[in-house]
Amino acid sequence: MSTDTASTATITGSAGRSELERGAPGAPEVLPGGPSGRAKPAWPAVVSLGLGIFTLVASEFLPASMLSPIAADLGVSEGTAGQLVTATSIIGIIGGPLVVSGLPRLDRRWVMAGLTTLAVISNVLVALAPVFGLMLASRLLLGLAISGFWAMSLAVTAQLVPAERLGRAMTVVNMGVSLATIAAVPAGALLGELFGWRAVFLGAAAAGVIALAVQLTTLPSVPPTGAPGFRTLISTAARPVVALGILSIVLIAGGHFTGFTYLRPAFESIGGFDAAVLAALLAAFGLASFAGNLIAGPLADRRLIVLVVAAPTAIGAATVLFALAGGSLAVAVVAMLVWGLGFGAVPTMVQTWIAGVAPDRLESAGGLVVAAFQVAITVGAAVGGAIVDSVGVQAAFLGGGVAAVLGGLVLASARHRRV
Repeated sequence: MSTDTASTATITGSAGRSELERGAPGAPEVLPGGPSGRAKPAWPAVVSLGLGIFTLVASEFLPASMLSPIAADLGVSEGTAGQLVTATSIIGIIGGPLVVSGLPRLDRRWVMAGLTTLAVISNVLVALAPVFGLMLASRLLLGLAISGFWAMSLAVTAQLVPAERLGRAMTVVNMGVSLATIAAVPAGALLGELFGWRAVFLGAAAAGVIALAVQLTTLPSVPPTGAPGFRTLISTAARPVVALGILSIVLIAGGHFTGFTYLRPAFESIGGFDAAVLAALLAAFGLASFAGNLIAGPLADRRLIVLVVAAPTAIGAATVLFALAGGSLAVAVVAMLVWGLGFGAVPTMVQTWIAGVAPDRLESAGGLVVAAFQVAITVGAAVGGAIVDSVGVQAAFLGGGVAAVLGGLVLASARHRRV
């Protein structure tokens, strides 16, 4: 057993006993013996969660590839149509904690199936929407489904695999995010041209039905790990180590989005690259991100502290390198590959980290992690935009890189605090 695994097991036992001895509200969200009572991992069930995440995230990104025909069909501007993507992120800030806290006693198998069903309904409504207002409201349903599903995935996965396999299991789940990020936009653009944008959303609904069938076939009954509730969510967020972790996530992910949101103007002003080169480099980023996710799981299980330092450092170094690339395509390629590797490891890294410091509050902690990511997207894009307008795009990349590295250092130091 690795050092990280051993410390996690020790923390789990001591945290669980202290909660029981105090009789605190919100019983500890940990099963006897640790987060997982399984001797063997239930990999088909884990894969079903990854498939669910894939369909949800792919649905989230689809409008980005079809904004022009959607806007023309519904009689709105492309800028207005772009809010179809923004809406899912905004609802995600409250969606994860809301689902976790609002359904404290329902079998998690049915919660995950219900959230997947909600996404199917959303895509059908979007495909049939005659006006933009109905389409936007339908996308809010998708935002709730995505944030709730991702928030619950950590606690559910922890009951499907032994504790020492949690990092690798989260890699499988997060693989759905990586694949959707790579495939959704180009696939949506191609299929939209062939069949129309409404047919693409109906196809996404059909993919959701398949994911739902796989979940119902493979997921066992997963009892709620305690009674989360809103009081437990608040008390979890108030733990110093968790609060530092959430701050770190905002810094790391926010630093990433401070630069990544403005890649297009950066390419034009820093490197002078055309759209074809931009597309190729974004594809390289996506593939590197997928590789980073694959590497993250085994490393998180065995050497979490190395990953906690290395991934944010890679993001920081890559953003700085890109900002200083000038017109060098070779430097830009290296920067994008390193950046993708670093950011691809972040979801699995932070989920495994939070499971180690709050093993008795996995569901509440998962909701807080999702909310932190959504806040990071919003804040990173807003801060980056202000820097780009007032100072320049290079400054946004440099500032984002510094924030990411700082977040990694805070996360590494917070890991040693247990209260």
